[in-house]
Amino acid sequence: MADRQMGQAELARRINAEIEALTGKPGRVLDRDIRRWLSGETRWPHAKQRLCVEYVFGRSAIDLGFVPRSKKAAQALPEDPVHRRTFISVAAGTAAAVAGQVSGQRLGHADVEHFQAEYTAIVSKDQAMGGSRSVEDGATQLALRIKSALAAGSSSSRVRSKLYCLVAHVTCSAAFAAIDARARRRARDHLDAAVTYAGLSGDSDTQFHVWNHLALVAGQRNDFAEVAAAADAARAQRIARTDPLYASLAHMRRASAYAQSRDRSAALRALGSAERSFGRHDRVERPPWIRFYDGAEFDGLSSIVWLHLGRPDRAEYHLHRAIGRLRPDLVRNQAYYTAHLALAQARQGELELAGATGERSADLLTKARGSRRTTDALADVRGILASSGSREPGVRAWVERAEAWS
Repeated sequence: MADRQMGQAELARRINAEIEALTGKPGRVLDRDIRRWLSGETRWPHAKQRLCVEYVFGRSAIDLGFVPRSKKAAQALPEDPVHRRTFISVAAGTAAAVAGQVSGQRLGHADVEHFQAEYTAIVSKDQAMGGSRSVEDGATQLALRIKSALAAGSSSSRVRSKLYCLVAHVTCSAAFAAIDARARRRARDHLDAAVTYAGLSGDSDTQFHVWNHLALVAGQRNDFAEVAAAADAARAQRIARTDPLYASLAHMRRASAYAQSRDRSAALRALGSAERSFGRHDRVERPPWIRFYDGAEFDGLSSIVWLHLGRPDRAEYHLHRAIGRLRPDLVRNQAYYTAHLALAQARQGELELAGATGERSADLLTKARGSRRTTDALADVRGILASSGSREPGVRAWVERAEAWS
């Protein structure tokens, strides 16, 4: 509550709003109920209230400090038809899957595969839509369900490790949706939780994923020292020492940090290391989250480094390569890099061309409205074109159109 500057009355209002959204009926939580939770007088709230307070904070009830009345209470939900419908609605899965998670039964590889399929669907949705709140909320809910399954069921150490991996990856997906929407505070909250579960998993790839995203959040705060530190932490993971693709991505994050802090020589050294490592990687099956980092993405990230270094001509070269090689399902990335192509063209004085390119990016944004990073890049393009004083009809028309959404 303190982190979110939220008082008791506001928390009660938020929980009631979530209950109404989920059940269709207004919630009845009062600020005195919140006081009972805080004092410990009520140690285990009603199931609907627990579910919605978990949603508000992005943490499980147990993580928030609530204590089950008994093992049975921790393992089973009330057999209340309204709650059952609510939980199934939130889970966005089958009734059988939900029942399996909360029944206290032993978790197995089938449960891992079920959660993995949902996680893969979230990754695909994020790539198509960008940082939409629906993607972030869907990932948050899936993470809560996996954590609830971990708290309620028993499993082998191998299955448990896989579930810890999954909850960390899913939480990273929620964080990246917030990063794309430039909601830095929400992104950091997600990643603070992901760090814990990545550590519990003991998995190098999972820990690399978290550090990679922490570097992105630090970059949005212009904390380039933290970007470099997060990139170093990622590069120190075993997976980066054994798989050149991971090493390349860590070097690329360092290159971006150095470029933004105007350390040209260090940026070029890191970019060269990223290129050499990328050239050594093999085409093998990798986790869903890192499959975005292909040849197109390498060129795209390289272009951002060159833009920060004040070389829009070099950036344009890489952007044309990136856009030409992007997979068609990566709509958000197409919009994002097309916007940066427009920015590179505008910085070279090619104003009409920049406007036409910006128009293409804006058209793509109709399918990826959540990407605030893209609209921010287009706003920069509009700023250059507007300040140029150009009287070209095409330039002036695009500046006027862009005013509505930039």
